[in-house]
Amino acid sequence: MTEDAWTAIARLHTWLTTHQNLPRGEEVLLRVLKLSEEVGETAQAVIGATGQNPRKGTTHTWQDVEAELCDVIITAMVALRTLTPEAREVFEGHVERVAGRALGPGPALGPEAPIHE
Repeated sequence: MTEDAWTAIARLHTWLTTHQNLPRGEEVLLRVLKLSEEVGETAQAVIGATGQNPRKGTTHTWQDVEAELCDVIITAMVALRTLTPEAREVFEGHVERVAGRALGPGPALGPEAPIHE
């Protein structure tokens, strides 16, 4: 990806805003509600990847779950950008606070292996 994620989010936010004619309160509400839809699709993909619906069997892959999780993240980032033009700063500050509470001072640990391998 040649542009950073927050630049792409700003572009997606602008695109959505130009294609919707909603009052600000409705725009925020619908962007946040869209998260529920994306989380539901992620749950559906996990159920499908694990074959937990006996009637349907295995209908998804773990790559489908990865894609759905990415959709959740993108949707949340767009919703945050809809709330504030300083979305990047708000998010980065929040990540620092959460990481500080959970991990304490010091370098973060390296990435873990995926659980589905």
